[in-house]
Amino acid sequence: MTTFGALARSAHPMPGIAVTALTAVLAISVGGFDARVLPIVLAVFTGQMVVGWTNDIVDRHRDAQTGRTDKPIALGTIAPVLVGRWATATFAVCVVSSLACGWVPGLVHLVFGVGAAVAYNVVLKATVLSWLPYTVAFGALPIVVYLSVEPGGLPPAWMVAVGGLLGFGAHLVNVLPDLADDDATGVRGFPHRLPRRAVAPVAAAALVVASVVGVVGSASRWGWIVLPVVIVLAVVACTGRSKTPFYAAIGIAAVDVVMLVAA
Repeated sequence: MTTFGALARSAHPMPGIAVTALTAVLAISVGGFDARVLPIVLAVFTGQMVVGWTNDIVDRHRDAQTGRTDKPIALGTIAPVLVGRWATATFAVCVVSSLACGWVPGLVHLVFGVGAAVAYNVVLKATVLSWLPYTVAFGALPIVVYLSVEPGGLPPAWMVAVGGLLGFGAHLVNVLPDLADDDATGVRGFPHRLPRRAVAPVAAAALVVASVVGVVGSASRWGWIVLPVVIVLAVVACTGRSKTPFYAAIGIAAVDVVMLVAA
């Protein structure tokens, strides 16, 4: 694996690209396709890269202990110092592009988006509050978009609720495949404190409720038609292996965003 390939893999590119794409669609649907969309997309993408890299740096010893073959730092393919340098440089780009959206949306993104996610990686992952950064970061995303493309404007409360619920559910399904490894390395986040059998149903319920709130809030005429798709994706999210659960959760978010755009 090349250095570039190891860097890319350590950044968790697929979730980052998915979140960035959903942000772009939402921004275009709110304010149209113009120059205001570009700094939002760059800010979210670089923020996602920083979050991915810090996650792998912080977890490198636990990943090595559990034999994670998908983690270049844990495998020794790339030095954590080099990844840290890239994360620092990328964070500088994230700061500039975030503030280019405006001081208020920029600070909201840096504090409640990137800041919350890094706080998860560094501090909150192994605590009962592990769900909070995901909920805050996903809930803050529509606020950042609206403040960026409509200065002074705020999204409807139901849209923030949808984001928060999606974030909560995404946290649970993201942890599902790693529960055993986390237990072995002493990580005890919120999902680990639930009865093991309850994690998947709670995650599915949060994802489905998020979509129901979106249908009701947007008053979409055809939103109820897509709910069966959401339910299927929720089942996949709670029964899949590896990263499939997280991608299924992103798929539900994509369905919700498309539904909102169409509405």
